[in-house]
Amino acid sequence: MGNKATTVQRLLQETKRGHPLDPETLREMGVSTALAAHMVKSGWLQRLSRGAYVLTGDVPSRDGTIAFLSQRVPGMHVGGKTALSWQGVRHNVAYRERVVLWGQKPYDFPDWVGEHLLYSYQTTALFDDDFPYGNGLKPLPSGDPGVLVSVPERALLELASDVGKGQTLEEARNLMVGLRNIRPKVLDEFLTHCTRVKVVRLVRDLGVDAGFSWANDLQKHVDRLGAGKRWSNKTKDGDRLTLKPR
Repeated sequence: MGNKATTVQRLLQETKRGHPLDPETLREMGVSTALAAHMVKSGWLQRLSRGAYVLTGDVPSRDGTIAFLSQRVPGMHVGGKTALSWQGVRHNVAYRERVVLWGQKPYDFPDWVGEHLLYSYQTTALFDDDFPYGNGLKPLPSGDPGVLVSVPERALLELASDVGKGQTLEEARNLMVGLRNIRPKVLDEFLTHCTRVKVVRLVRDLGVDAGFSWANDLQKHVDRLGAGKRWSNKTKDGDRLTLKPR
C-alpha cells in the first residue's frame, strides 16, 4: 500500500497538466498496467481511450494533445495557416481556432481528440525523397517542447497546398502580406525540393501580388516542374484555380 501511495504521489507531482499519459509514460513513473487499471477504478486516473489516460479532473489541452499524438504519428507537426498564426502572422482571429496538423502517414484519431481539439489533418507529400521530412520543424521558443511547428517558409508552402482544400485564396493573399520577414534563402531551399506544381506556382504568384522582391526569383522553380504547362484544378468550393507557367 505504501508503494502505491508513493507512486500515486509521484504521478500527481510529475504529470504535466493537460498532457495525456500513455502506458509507456506510466511505466516510467512506476505505474504498471495492473496498477493503472486499479487507479482508474479508484478514481485517480481517467481512461480516454485505449492507451490514453489523464489524471481525474484534468482535461487534455491543445498542446498536450498534440504532444501526445506526436509520439504516435511520424512527422506530426503544426503547419500551414496555424503555424503562421502562432508566429504572429494572422488575418482573421477565429472564435475557436482550427489547428492545422500535418504528418507523414494516415492516422485513426481517437474520438477524445476531436472532443478537445478542433483540427484538420493531412499527409500531402510536398518534398522529394532527398529532403529530410523534419527540416523546418521545431518547437516555438516559448512553446511546448513536444509540439513541432513549421517555420514560416515551410508553413507558406503548406498554406499554398491547402488553397482550394478548405483554405481560401483570398485569405492566403491576406496572410502573404504579413510575411515581411520571409528568409529568401530558406524559402529557396524548400522550393528547390518541392514536387508540387500548384504549390510552387502559387507561392510565386502570392509573393508577386504582395510586392515582395524575392518572388521575382522563383520562376526557376516553376520551370523545373513544367515550363509552358498551365495548371488548373477545381477547388473544394467548386471554383476553378488556374495557375499560369509565367
